[in-house]
Amino acid sequence: MLRIAVPVVLSNATVPILGAVDTGVVGQMGLAAPIGAVGIGAIILSAFYWVFGFLRMGTVGLTAQADGQGDQREVAAMLTRALMIGLGAGVVIIALQGLLFWAAFMVSPASPQVEELARQYMALRVWSAPAAIALYGITGWLIAQERTRAVLVLQLWMNGLNILLDLWFVLGLGWGVQGVAFATVIAEWSGLALGLWFCRAAFWLPAWRDPVQVFDRIRWVRMMGVNTDILIRSLLLEAIFVSFMFFGAGQGDVTLAANQVLLQFLMIASYALDGFAFSAEALVGKSTGARDPQRLRRAALLASGWGMAAAGLLALVFAVAGGAIVDTMTTSDPVRAAARIYLPYLVGVPVLACAAFMLDGIFVGATRSRDMRNMMAVSFGVYALCVAVLLPVLGNHGLWLAMLISFVARAITLALRYPALERAAA
Repeated sequence: MLRIAVPVVLSNATVPILGAVDTGVVGQMGLAAPIGAVGIGAIILSAFYWVFGFLRMGTVGLTAQADGQGDQREVAAMLTRALMIGLGAGVVIIALQGLLFWAAFMVSPASPQVEELARQYMALRVWSAPAAIALYGITGWLIAQERTRAVLVLQLWMNGLNILLDLWFVLGLGWGVQGVAFATVIAEWSGLALGLWFCRAAFWLPAWRDPVQVFDRIRWVRMMGVNTDILIRSLLLEAIFVSFMFFGAGQGDVTLAANQVLLQFLMIASYALDGFAFSAEALVGKSTGARDPQRLRRAALLASGWGMAAAGLLALVFAVAGGAIVDTMTTSDPVRAAARIYLPYLVGVPVLACAAFMLDGIFVGATRSRDMRNMMAVSFGVYALCVAVLLPVLGNHGLWLAMLISFVARAITLALRYPALERAAA
């Protein structure tokens, strides 16, 4: 379990470091517009790519199950299908970039200078869209086979190269915003090449290019069904976070800023717990493929036990050092004071959200995507009801309570479906 989880946790830790360097190098230009342009451009493109995040989760479950069945032909064919979807989606984004960028700036307008620089940034960076989305599939395929060390090396390579190129292109050559974009393009395409090298064993089997195996209609229908359910589930989850920020904005600028700072605690918790959730995905997937419910239960219990231990440690860190962490994130005294008021909710987040994270991993591995979709819909309804009842009475306290209750609701509803998952595996 730790062999799978620890590399994922370390891999996730590199993500915020890259974002900080991207911001830092353009910040050396001494102007506000480039910082805003890189920030908004990265957010817009990440949002487009995120739509295809289902590719990682769907690939993990289906590949792990094929591996558990000993069907190496299907394991190789799954990689081909994932690459086809990822590369194809990236090409579509490139083809529609004008329309997509226009729509993004209609929803989130910026000053003319920031928008112009952001468009320059995105016009370059969008050319790595096929690589960035295909990497979701490669990552899922590697995790399914418990090869998370390869995932760690892949992330270290991409983010390390990106940082070095950032420093060279922006500070050395003076390319500005375009330099940041160009660095990311090179890093992501080189990451795809490295990822394919890690997956080279699949290309030793003729099945990866066998049209009968790759284009099998039943397997495609199943893969698209799983991915569609996960996409709907992810959109509902994103709706919770987007509406949380929207309702927080109605509480005033200081409260909005405090919520944004505190959400970083939630991101830290999710990055840490993801390692054990990914372990559950791989091990539960193999157990499901092997039709071994006892092994599945053992994997679920191990992942949950380690996840709860990590959650308890995170809660302790947040309780002891939460104030200091807030102070490093903002120098605004009003924001610091507001964040400390709501900090106790974040101390409870790792413990209350842990079960939802672990069950997500278990259900992904078992490809019980319909249950994930339906239970997420129920949890979203619970969250909406709590917001409607608690926000007018308790203000931002009610908003945080609604968020915590949504995690608990997701855990309870998925737990109620767990017995059916074991029966299906048997």
